[in-house]
Amino acid sequence: MNVVLTHSLQQDIFRQMEATYPNEGGGFLLGRITGDTLTVVTIRQVENVFNSEEQYHRYAMTPHDWMRLEDEAEARGLTLVGYYHSHPDSPAIPSTYDRDHALPNFLYIITQVQEGRAIDMRAWRLRPDRTQFDAEALSIHTEGDAPP
Repeated sequence: MNVVLTHSLQQDIFRQMEATYPNEGGGFLLGRITGDTLTVVTIRQVENVFNSEEQYHRYAMTPHDWMRLEDEAEARGLTLVGYYHSHPDSPAIPSTYDRDHALPNFLYIITQVQEGRAIDMRAWRLRPDRTQFDAEALSIHTEGDAPP
């Protein structure tokens, strides 16, 4: 699947993830799927509710956050297509913890934040058998060039 993200949304994610450093931060991706293209339309940051002493390498949100964002997506004619989070001082690749808590058919965008600066972003999808993630093609577009 091709994943399309505008440059301004990428920069919003980078700013959010830099602001949560040295802890993990994250949120939801709302968008549309047309054929083999997933277009992220907007993002919603969600507070990290994991135990504070573990937030440097773990991220969690509440079921209420999930339901609230599903309702918002539906009200806007969008779909809750995925989730984004940071890996402070670690590569933008899924961890075993990520795999154990991920959902198949959901897009995961991971941002590496190195010493407080976002330096890499990658998109992933968990295989249906949950054995591993596969990298997705991530295209960053200027607002005028992004598909509808």
